[in-house]
Amino acid sequence: MSKNIGVKGIVIIVGNYGSGKTETAVNLALHRQKAGLDVSIVDLDLVNPYFRTREARVVLTRHGINVVLPDEKYMHADLPILSPRVAGIIKNTTDLTILDAGGDDVGATVLAALANSMAGQTVQMLQVVNPYRPFTETIEGCMKIKEEIEFSSKLQVTGWVSNANLIDDTTPHDIYKGHDLVQSLALQTGIPVEFITASSELIDDLDLNRFDCPVLPIERKLAPPWRRSRQ
Repeated sequence: MSKNIGVKGIVIIVGNYGSGKTETAVNLALHRQKAGLDVSIVDLDLVNPYFRTREARVVLTRHGINVVLPDEKYMHADLPILSPRVAGIIKNTTDLTILDAGGDDVGATVLAALANSMAGQTVQMLQVVNPYRPFTETIEGCMKIKEEIEFSSKLQVTGWVSNANLIDDTTPHDIYKGHDLVQSLALQTGIPVEFITASSELIDDLDLNRFDCPVLPIERKLAPPWRRSRQ
């Protein structure tokens, strides 16, 4: 692809429940590691009990990505407990440190506690939007979530990520339509679309000339609990 995803420094991935932010964070980490970057990913999702970076820790560490998780005894807890390693890795960021923050404004509150650690660092906060999920079907809904996240995190969203999908039923048209909504968000807010996502199985069916931003291929690494029980 001609357009490259050039994120570096500290990149915070946020989004409402069902936006696909954790799958995006995991795939972004793998994508940038393959590009030769030294990548770390920090699991700050203390809200969502199902789709968390920690569920993909095996594949991430296998690829040489530094994964920072809560202590083992808190791995399945929904408590605001942060490993002391989090502040340390943020202060000593190498090429790319991805923070997978909790969904919505509640999960974003943990970011406010890291303000001192992030001072003086290059920080991007990317809001993942799936227009086919509740509350983000409209520009107004996306903006409301953005404002709630910004208020709770004390940080500003610097980029949008279009993660338009209907899981296994996604078509190229769905991705185009979703991108149109996120592009409208960008025009209204002056905040750019950093990249869009698409299942790696659909990449060859897409007209990439329709996008003026990079495309992140997604290979699903997280299994929902109803599938996990059968694995």
